[in-house]
Amino acid sequence: MRDLGTVVRGIRTPIIKEGDNLSQIVVDSILQASKNNNFEIKEKDIIAITEAVVGISEGNYVTVDEVSADIKEKFNNPEELGIVFPILSRNRFSIILKAIARSTKKLFVLLSFPSDEVGNGILDEEKLYNSKFTTDSIITEEEYKEYFGDWIHPFTGINMIDFYKELIEKENCQVEFILSNHATDILKYTNNVLSCDIHTRYQTKKLLQEKGANVYGLYEIMQTSRNGSGYNKEYGMLGSNKSTEERLKLFPRTGQSLVESIQKKIKEATNKTVEVMVYGDGAFKDPVGKIWELADPVVSPAYTPGLEGTPNEIKLKFISDNKYASLRGEELKEAIKTEIRNKDSNLKGKMITQGTTPRRLTDLIGSLCDLTSGSGDKGTPVVYIQGYFDNLASE
Repeated sequence: MRDLGTVVRGIRTPIIKEGDNLSQIVVDSILQASKNNNFEIKEKDIIAITEAVVGISEGNYVTVDEVSADIKEKFNNPEELGIVFPILSRNRFSIILKAIARSTKKLFVLLSFPSDEVGNGILDEEKLYNSKFTTDSIITEEEYKEYFGDWIHPFTGINMIDFYKELIEKENCQVEFILSNHATDILKYTNNVLSCDIHTRYQTKKLLQEKGANVYGLYEIMQTSRNGSGYNKEYGMLGSNKSTEERLKLFPRTGQSLVESIQKKIKEATNKTVEVMVYGDGAFKDPVGKIWELADPVVSPAYTPGLEGTPNEIKLKFISDNKYASLRGEELKEAIKTEIRNKDSNLKGKMITQGTTPRRLTDLIGSLCDLTSGSGDKGTPVVYIQGYFDNLASE
């Protein structure tokens, strides 16, 4: 009888550098870990690789000046520029903001409140509730300083408006901040707009275009290479991370060929077909900090076909409490096993699935991997998962 369900292992690898053969490194590291730690490669196991090392190995970098040049070209050397809904992040956005500031003489920055798109706070919500403002208000920079300017983020200890203002002015660019939850309010200040939101990017751009704005999305910046630079034709600057004070690593662009290569090499080495994916931020929300982790445009930009779709599971608690309420012990267990074996191939919308998680497999698995590998010094950019597709009836 099986005693274990899903098992997740962080796999240590050499430190990945630009130009490394990541596919071979991943395969060698997993085979070595399997040998040293006595686990067997099995059918439908999952290998997941963090997007960071994919972007590093492929050399998908851009400089601040390259990004600035692309923005200048898009907006025809603008004297002034507005940005809407940037996230509040030193790692994710500050270096992009430096490039934007380098592209113009005057910058209008429209921030959503009480938090950005991914949950980073910008003011004290209790003070907002007790103030004259509502979430439909426009709050000027002067009003923000008067009513909310003493706020600092509880995790970082930083007021991001102060941080962003200093960064922009160091680039010899004037700046004015506006707090509003309506993107079109930026048009009261300028018609040149760079939309910086992630998951509502297409809606925001369409809304601004309909109001006559000269607008581009951040996903449209660096979609092509500039003099040999990195690029991402689908996501542009979305999903990028700070590398140095003058360079950013972009979201990877060769992930699909990587996952297919790893799957093929594992098959050749073990005669087992595993599934492989690249993962970025997980899709989950921190209950204390209120931060929604997903600052990447997607959880997984590349994966093998076996990871397509959503789970097709029945809720054991529902079956036990309803259909088999009178059974106990082994009799109950065997009855539920039979229920699992006989379940429909598509249970979507049926009461028997109530309470199961209606999310894509890649989002669920990517979140599991992000929590496993973390973003710090664990040194496990590869995650190996066994038994994810098993259930109680699996032998």
